[in-house]
Amino acid sequence: MPWNLDSNKPIFIQLVERLESDIVSGKYAPGDKLPTVRDLAVEAAVNPNTMQKAYGELERLGLVYSQRTNGRYVTEDAGLIEKTRKDLAEKTAEEFLSGMKELGIGREEAIRFLQGGSYE
Repeated sequence: MPWNLDSNKPIFIQLVERLESDIVSGKYAPGDKLPTVRDLAVEAAVNPNTMQKAYGELERLGLVYSQRTNGRYVTEDAGLIEKTRKDLAEKTAEEFLSGMKELGIGREEAIRFLQGGSYE
């Protein structure tokens, strides 16, 4: 999936969110070695320092750990990955409902949209 970065939000935050999503979705499985900072920075078309900062934040969150000269790896803590997945899902749902509210659509009507109902 392309790295569609939004100029209205700090790039560092977007990188962290994207990598969190890649981890919880299984793109990077527990114990997987992550691409190098340089490789991922090239792929995302960002400065390597910005990618380094994002990796550092993922380490701080516990989703990633580093082995001195061997690179960075995804945590094997399935509970932490699941908690992060649920947190991201909750945030996404809140953003959706907030957007629907801005359109004048209430919670129940928004839920009907999610269930495949039509707007009537």
